[in-house]
Amino acid sequence: MPLSRRALLTTAGAALFLGAAPPALARPRPAAATAIRQIPLQGAVNVRDLGGYATYDGRRVRHGLAYRGDHLAKLTDADLATLAGLGLGTVVDLRIPLEVGHDGADRLPAGAVPVARPVTDHGLFGQLTAAIGSRDPVRQEEMLGGGKAAAFMREVYRTFVTDPANRAAFAATLRDLADPRRGPLLLHCTSGKDRTGWTSWLLLTLLGVPEPSARADYLASNTFRAAYDARVREGLKQGGLMQNPDLIVPLQEVRAEYLDTALDQVRTSYGSVFRYVSVGLGLELRELAALRERLVPEA
Repeated sequence: MPLSRRALLTTAGAALFLGAAPPALARPRPAAATAIRQIPLQGAVNVRDLGGYATYDGRRVRHGLAYRGDHLAKLTDADLATLAGLGLGTVVDLRIPLEVGHDGADRLPAGAVPVARPVTDHGLFGQLTAAIGSRDPVRQEEMLGGGKAAAFMREVYRTFVTDPANRAAFAATLRDLADPRRGPLLLHCTSGKDRTGWTSWLLLTLLGVPEPSARADYLASNTFRAAYDARVREGLKQGGLMQNPDLIVPLQEVRAEYLDTALDQVRTSYGSVFRYVSVGLGLELRELAALRERLVPEA
């Protein structure tokens, strides 16, 4: 007797969280590779549609409902017109108040409801500004050199799992994505790569997108941010703030080791992604089914 749609969702979801394709879906229908869909803007470089990815059962994540991005404080009027065309209902800002105070509040099109939902950066913003502001190459090397910057980033990723307030913010954002009353939703932090990257990886995984595709979306921030980040480093050098601006490269990039650090912490703290989602985030199977029902159309 064939499984009901809800039973299939539950079976598929549990298997996916445990890290394996469910037996009934182990051989997905062939699907062409999907290019990541960037939203071209002048005042932000890492805004993308999370739709289009193929799932284990050969369906695709809906376009136009879930977006990820970097901060929106510097948008031009033309950018606002572009975002207005997306029909955004909700914009979730994962930045801490210190970041908002530095870069400014988001500029949003009419109709988009802002939601402040800070996720701690574990002091990253403060450490970075202190190092750069010192103008002292010796201090900067002491703070960021010798693998210290990358080690700090790994600690940031551990807090995505260990910090209760962070887990609550991720859970609330996933619930918002499952709620059709919210309309299309864009989530972002400052660079759109770490807090946003983890949330987006979780979302795609919960929707049944295979690990290589979810990981490729995470790592794509390096491609979209490369030119902008290089200009930042050159500006720091030309402005006399850093003799060796390459010290901040580990803070600017996403790396597989960062994502793997979070996943290692998931296994240490919860044993599996399933328990992280169900126990750590407190999401129920009915909520996960609603998320998939909204964002993955019927075949």
